[in-house]
Order: sequence, then C-alpha cells, then structure tokens
Amino acid sequence: MGEQCLQRLVLPDQAPLPNPYAEADRSQAVADLLAQNRFDPAGLPAGPYALYLEIREGRLILDIRSVTEAPLRIIALALGPFRRLIKDYHMVVASHEAAVTEGGSDARIQAIDMGRRGLHNEGAELLAARLDGRVTLDFETARRLFTLVCALHQRI
Repeated sequence: MGEQCLQRLVLPDQAPLPNPYAEADRSQAVADLLAQNRFDPAGLPAGPYALYLEIREGRLILDIRSVTEAPLRIIALALGPFRRLIKDYHMVVASHEAAVTEGGSDARIQAIDMGRRGLHNEGAELLAARLDGRVTLDFETARRLFTLVCALHQRI
C-alpha cells in the first residue's frame, strides 16, 4: 500500500516573488511540505500523489495526480472565504519586512511573527474545513498549503 502523502508539488510559476520574505516563506513551505505531509484524498487509489496547485478565475485549483502524472481529481475552492486572511497575511509580511529593514526591536518583530503564525493557523483550519470530506490533511500540511495559497494570490 502506498503512502497518503504528496511526493511532488507543482506551482504555475516558479519565478521568485517580489517580496523576499514572502519568497522565503514560499520556498520553506514547499521544502517542509515535501519533507513531511499527510494528504489523503477520499476515494482515490493509494498515494503518493503529485499536486498541481494554482489560482484560476477566483478559485484555488488542486489538481491531484498520481506520481506518474495520471489525472485523479480536480478540486476547485472559491477564494472568497480566504480573502481576508490572505490580505492580512500580506500586510503582516510587509510589516515584518519593514520592522527588520528599519531595525525594529526584537519584541516588535516577535509580536509580528506571532501574528503571522496566528494567521497561518486560522488559514490552515479554514483550508482543512473547506477540504473536509474530500482530502484529509494534518495541521502542518494545511499550514504549508495556506502559505502557498498566499504566495499564489500575491502573483495575481
């Protein structure tokens, strides 16, 4: 029996993001996601899986494939429920960058980082809830996928 995980992740454009902090988050999320994750689509053959992740026409598209590239299922989620979190996430990343560049205090940078972690947690819970019954994720996988949703949204 295969593993219920992602072995490959494909994003539509691998060009660096304009914000170096957002790019660092994206790169780290991809590396951490591929190192360890739980991704178990309901009703599909055993994994591992490849996931093509993109935003198209106001929807988050999860194109789930076998590692041999055989199409298995496409899930489209409306971005509306995520918009406030994505907007707040981008504002926090910009605040973090400004605090670091301007030599902000460690306490200020830590407070901003705690806010970013809180947004990640809220985004992960929302993503897991929106995928409930279709894909089972562990919390860390959901957090990393939310980071990637924010990165994809920034490219729009």
